[in-house]
Amino acid sequence: MSSTETVRAGSGRATRRASGSASGRVPGSASGSVSDSASGRVPGRAAGKAGRAHDTREAILDAAERLFAERGVGEVSNRQIGQAAGQANNFAVGYHFGTKADLVRAIVRRHTAVTEERRLGMLAEIAEPGDLRAWISCLVRPATGQLDALGVPSWRARCLAQFDTVPALRQIVVDESVATPSMGRALEGMFRLLPGLPEAVRAERGDMSRLLVVHTLAERERALHEGGPAAGTGWEATAAGLIDAGTGWEATAAGLVDALAGLWQAPVTTRPAPG
Repeated sequence: MSSTETVRAGSGRATRRASGSASGRVPGSASGSVSDSASGRVPGRAAGKAGRAHDTREAILDAAERLFAERGVGEVSNRQIGQAAGQANNFAVGYHFGTKADLVRAIVRRHTAVTEERRLGMLAEIAEPGDLRAWISCLVRPATGQLDALGVPSWRARCLAQFDTVPALRQIVVDESVATPSMGRALEGMFRLLPGLPEAVRAERGDMSRLLVVHTLAERERALHEGGPAAGTGWEATAAGLIDAGTGWEATAAGLVDALAGLWQAPVTTRPAPG
């Protein structure tokens, strides 16, 4: 879970613990006596409560990813997410995550540890630092590998594509993605091989790359879910087995690496100076 969730969920418990200590009661104890703590019953209850809270948060994240992917962020309320997660309390989402921005940040961070580990492993195996495609692969394949591991159906790629349509939420995704150490190393390695690229062109192609990756992954996820071909592949590719849970993401990764390599190495047209 994200640090935002941890702090938010923990703040209320910390307040209750402080209040309980001041009154001489043991928080979470039915009798309020110190003997409950000594008997070992309180830690067991606390562990059970923490486990239930974790399960609730996971259920909410599952429901939010699916509903955002299917309907869009603006069309889904916290109450609907809570109901889809099996929560009777209409304020469950706010209690566990706070604002919608906090919920979005938690969704973005949900698989960060896994993709970070994948990318760090790939970075350690780069044999030729001068190979642009190797650095680009480190940007793409951790995401496709994680989506492959999620199985079919998954909603993560389509959910992130919906975030991309809302400027404030898109910035959260961008900030969280670039902030990881592995992503920074991959970008540095790539940019070292593109020393003559003007800063404005680098920023422009960065936006192009983000759009290409985000929406290509969303389209492939949709195709796998619906059992049909992704854009540009056709039914013959489906029949050949290129679009199934085992090989679909590898084909997508290869196509994205090809496209991004071409995009970043494309010639730059001379542009007039501003003004």
